[in-house]
Amino acid sequence: MKEKSTLQERMFNELSDPTLFQSAERYGLTYLSEVRERHVYPKEEDLQNLSCFAEPMPEQTGKAQDIIDQLHSVGAPATVAQIGGRYFGFVNGSVIPAGLAAKNLSIFWDQNTAMQVISPVCSKLEVVVQQWLSDLFGFPAGVVAGFVSGTSMANFCGLAAARYRLLKKQGWDISEQGMIGAPQLRIVTSKHAHSTIVKAISLLGFGKANIEWVDTDDQGRIIPESMPVLDSHTILILQAGNVNSGSFDPFYDVCGQAKKAGAWIHVDGAFGLWAGATQRLNHLTKGFEEADSWAVDGHKTLNTPYDSGIVMCNDSEALSTSLHMSAGYIIEGDERDGMFFTPEMSRRSRIIELWATLKYLGKSGVDELVYGLHQKAILFAAQISEIGGFRVRNDVVFNQVIVQCDTDSQTESVMRDIQDQGICWVGGSTWFGQKVIRISICAWTTTDEDIHLAVSSFRQALQKVKHANVPPQE
Repeated sequence: MKEKSTLQERMFNELSDPTLFQSAERYGLTYLSEVRERHVYPKEEDLQNLSCFAEPMPEQTGKAQDIIDQLHSVGAPATVAQIGGRYFGFVNGSVIPAGLAAKNLSIFWDQNTAMQVISPVCSKLEVVVQQWLSDLFGFPAGVVAGFVSGTSMANFCGLAAARYRLLKKQGWDISEQGMIGAPQLRIVTSKHAHSTIVKAISLLGFGKANIEWVDTDDQGRIIPESMPVLDSHTILILQAGNVNSGSFDPFYDVCGQAKKAGAWIHVDGAFGLWAGATQRLNHLTKGFEEADSWAVDGHKTLNTPYDSGIVMCNDSEALSTSLHMSAGYIIEGDERDGMFFTPEMSRRSRIIELWATLKYLGKSGVDELVYGLHQKAILFAAQISEIGGFRVRNDVVFNQVIVQCDTDSQTESVMRDIQDQGICWVGGSTWFGQKVIRISICAWTTTDEDIHLAVSSFRQALQKVKHANVPPQE
């Protein structure tokens, strides 16, 4: 009588049998073919079906195919169709096909990108992409890049490098001596700084209460004349792409002043830094090359798959030393060990799809993609402005549009109705104390027809809300 297969034998069979993986790919391809026609946000019944996942952990080993089937039948309908073209709620991009396919291939490789000796291909691609990005943005020679999960972590890394360098100039090694007794540093940023900046400031031990806040204009741009006197103890944090209005701080007016004072300049450019990669929009980023560190996402404007964040720094020693660790078992490569430029040692190989996306697009493709998002935002603002009862509150300089109705309650009611319709999905925000609807155009898949359909849903929602609020005639 044949003995029952062990778990190891079972998994070896699953690894060599293509059926399971072909099934997963087939389901994925079905999803891609249907995503543009789907309800943008999951329907209520699809959300309720998620309750089937709420079970005790199984006692026995399951069947791999059953697991994939459940993810397809229950999980897929409960996803948000952010890659489809009418998801405008957050700054979430779609996916470039070449990047998605590269990620799919890299999943089978399952590379750890900590060291060159662990993954030579990832080490080489990080070197190549680092140079490509520097060329694309016009950064100085010697700028290094760390490939992290997103701009939240990229901001953390950039500010950690700033902390190391400014303290080192004062004779204090933060890596060895720590924060206790360290010279005090100043943090200067605008009142419209993104929440991830505040998070990084908190995590690095500076304390949110110590931030020196600078006033902004009506577009959310830092006002140079309102800045305090800067010095060599100062970390100045600027913004490329306000999360609401899409506006850019005036780098040209500010960076020279900060450099003369010896301050460290960090640019939070989660989605807006990519404006510097197109000649038709790089006037927005003029002067940002004078900064010391920059943070940007690939999975936003560039439309790489999730997750893909990048920290770039013009002080290789400061970045690597502030994030560095060493151990007897570490084998340093002769070209690049990625772990020296990120907080993590083990990381998934996100560099593969980032390389594939940039390789596919080329400089002209990046230009077309980024400028195309701006054109769609202009079109959205123009069409929504033709509807009485909506006001566009920002100058549409990049990919963001913020819209307001007559009252806060009306704005919120209209937004909820738009979400319920499912034609598109938008989110809300607060702009100078008033409720607004925020539209983020981030996906290459967005067409003029998508804009028209979305605007029509705005019109329908406003009519419905206004009708509901009309008192009945006697």
